[in-house]
Amino acid sequence: MKHLLNELFPYLNSNSQLTTLSLKLILFILLIQSDALYAQSVLNKIDPYKLSTSVEKRLGRLEEKIITKSKKILQHLQIQEEKIYKEQLATKDSLQARLKLVEIQNKYKALEETLRKSSSLAPSKIRHYIPHLDSLSSALKFLDQISTSPNLKGVLSRIESFNDKLAKAEGIKEFISERKEMLRQRLEQMGLLNHLRRLNKEVYYYSEQIKEYKKMISDPGKIERKAIQLLSEIKPFQDFMFKNSMLASLFRIPGDPDDARYVASLANLQTRVQVNDLIQQQIATGGPNTQAQFRQSIQQAQSQMQHLKNKLAQKSGGGSDDIMPEGFRPNNQKTKLFLKKLEYGTNIQTQRATTFFPTTTDLGLSVGFKLNDKSIIGVGASYKFGLGGGWGDMELSSQGVGLRSYVDWKVEASIWISGGYEMNYKSKLRGVRISSFVGRQERGAWQQSGLLGLSKVIDVKSKFFKKTKLQLLWDFLSYQQIPRTQAIIFRIGYNLK
Repeated sequence: MKHLLNELFPYLNSNSQLTTLSLKLILFILLIQSDALYAQSVLNKIDPYKLSTSVEKRLGRLEEKIITKSKKILQHLQIQEEKIYKEQLATKDSLQARLKLVEIQNKYKALEETLRKSSSLAPSKIRHYIPHLDSLSSALKFLDQISTSPNLKGVLSRIESFNDKLAKAEGIKEFISERKEMLRQRLEQMGLLNHLRRLNKEVYYYSEQIKEYKKMISDPGKIERKAIQLLSEIKPFQDFMFKNSMLASLFRIPGDPDDARYVASLANLQTRVQVNDLIQQQIATGGPNTQAQFRQSIQQAQSQMQHLKNKLAQKSGGGSDDIMPEGFRPNNQKTKLFLKKLEYGTNIQTQRATTFFPTTTDLGLSVGFKLNDKSIIGVGASYKFGLGGGWGDMELSSQGVGLRSYVDWKVEASIWISGGYEMNYKSKLRGVRISSFVGRQERGAWQQSGLLGLSKVIDVKSKFFKKTKLQLLWDFLSYQQIPRTQAIIFRIGYNLK
């Protein structure tokens, strides 16, 4: 390009009339070439194989979980329906009950078989739009046009299959809603209301589990996030997304004058200015009270719209008319994956110097498992190092290690009751002869600690930590230790992101 400019500029100087037009043409060519080079450099940073493999693995895992959960809820619903007609096998209506049993079994068997097929099972009237899945699908389609990677078509099929399973899950929720009313009436007549309450709890958790899967797919992995971020910087992908995304197919995105469908859709439509002018004319000719009436009508319309939104939210969450056990409080951790229930933390604790031990600091690491929103159990380990006996006696030394277990129970918004059992290995004693502890405790013995106290949890804004944990604990086994250790312990901990 530099060589071309060196040859053109002498010619342009001798032909001043063409100089302006020629420069514009050259700059336009340079701009196109620079955009193409930048787009190519961005595409070189994306590995289609790694991207498709990552997406395939994640969607396949979630799809299998949707199938498993859906089959489980259908099996439980089938058991409840079969109970109704099994009770009638010993009555005069036994023949009709037997036929109903066969019909129910065939119906649920067909539903379970359809779950693994690509054909649609009673698809939901409303198909949920997941923005990240739309962006991801568009990115893979775009790469499929310019890449020779064989995996891209397979992962696009996986996305379609995953969408199909989500639609089937919505269809199952609608099917369950239809069957629950019949079950309610029959089970109440038979005095089996407890079975209905248990079923309603399962239906609630099934609905929440599907919502959790949608949230998980909306949280992109590192490879996906980087690929979409890079592609979003180049104009070819922006244009492709503008015309080929799911959102573009649902709603004609305005702004493309070359799109004949867009131009045709604007024919005979009123503009916003025209609508505002029409409203103002109606208010002006309606008298002094027209504006107040108009505001009142708008408020009533907003109130009705909110009422409809609330009803829709109740319907999607399982319905507010479900018969639930009294005092039922959903466990939000039940619908999360195992790794999402884990919390990782670190803490530090310092104890003053004694006759037997120098000033020591314990550094601990822990992993906790959330049983529910109010209970956490966990294990951990610690390393103990010494700092010496005081400012005039500073000395770093290894003092031992520890194994920990703990339980936290939430009593208020940020206050927890904490308890734990620990074993601490003391590798050194200071200034004491070993014979002093013969028959009682030897050097290097494991000491037991039983802890009970309160924790204060504070949310923090940090790149690495999400919570700070202040603990005041009482070691009620410290009085049995030889040599005796500190009974009151203060720890500062941090929950890692």
